[in-house]
Amino acid sequence: MAKQNGSATDSIVVVQAKTDGPRQAADEIARQLAAADLAMLVVFVSPFYDPKEFIAELSRRMGDVPIFGCTTAGELSPGGWDEDSVVAMGFDAADFVIAARPLFDLATFRVDHGRSMCTELQNDFAQRTEHCDHTEDSFGLLFIDGMCQREETIMSAIYASLGDIPVVGGSAGDGLRFEKSWVFYGGEAFTDAAVLILIRTRLPFRTFKCDHFEPTSTKMVVTEADIEHRIVKELNAEPAALEYSRAVGLSDSKLELFSFAAHPVLVRVGGAYYARSIQRTNPDGSLQFFCAIDEGMVLTVARERDPIDVTSRLLKELTEDLGEVSMFIGFECVLRRLDVEQRQLSREMSELYRRNKVIGFQTYGEQYRSMHVNQTLTGIAIGKRAVAPQ
Repeated sequence: MAKQNGSATDSIVVVQAKTDGPRQAADEIARQLAAADLAMLVVFVSPFYDPKEFIAELSRRMGDVPIFGCTTAGELSPGGWDEDSVVAMGFDAADFVIAARPLFDLATFRVDHGRSMCTELQNDFAQRTEHCDHTEDSFGLLFIDGMCQREETIMSAIYASLGDIPVVGGSAGDGLRFEKSWVFYGGEAFTDAAVLILIRTRLPFRTFKCDHFEPTSTKMVVTEADIEHRIVKELNAEPAALEYSRAVGLSDSKLELFSFAAHPVLVRVGGAYYARSIQRTNPDGSLQFFCAIDEGMVLTVARERDPIDVTSRLLKELTEDLGEVSMFIGFECVLRRLDVEQRQLSREMSELYRRNKVIGFQTYGEQYRSMHVNQTLTGIAIGKRAVAPQ
């Protein structure tokens, strides 16, 4: 099965495939996009498919079209929330100019590596966009191995090097297994890697960030942690799992992924609050986080708001701001999905995404400008191409 979403005035054409195997999925996507003149193809691939086989098969079929993307913890498709599928976005060459670079061996990543890559990328990007006029502007997309635990360091290096170019993106997923995730570049699938794409367009756009939490007065201080591995051992000088359970009003015996999805903690940065989600409880009673933590960090217990209302209002504001939206490219935390599912709001959220053309994937973490966040929907709203009068 393949679905196509687009029209003659759309600058991004979306194709979704759900088949028995990676070769068939590659066939479906390539067939649907055969007539398109593309600057690039971005694919979000369920771990249901073998990532290496899929990207190799698709690259053979798409010729010289550069292909980027990653594996997912769920797909944001033309029909809303989905799983076990491939979602592909074809960017029209008439409206987009791109340049991209990978980062490999993230386990040994240093800030100077990121700066060197960004310098090389910006030089390439400048050459490719020198013909563009003053009405065009740029943004970046970042896809990164969701198991690398290096997102904050990489984002800091990129943010310091790119100046005014805003970057959004997501950490690749592996369903709910949390074992191995993959990033696509140059016709191959890589772990322990990231890819940064700079994009220049004449279309209007806006970056966005959305979560449905607000801070309470309940605070916890990280008093002991394994910073390198994002593990909190003590909160308020008490065993982390026990103190977290007390603070959010849960029994420690009930701590699981769904508990953490419903009860994230917040960190205040620059006057704003950002979610810091917990992945699991370790056997020793420590807590494994999805984001960077540090000793002395103050964690604020969050209170939930209505996720449908908050998201709907954001999408409406962006649409009014841009006049008309061609597509919302979205990166949504898998814990946000789990929280919405627990509240029995899955159908409403999926329908909201379908109506507004929110296309992307569910992540192990989201990137927004200089930040790596959790339990959030980040992304970029792309305006419509102007249609010449007849």
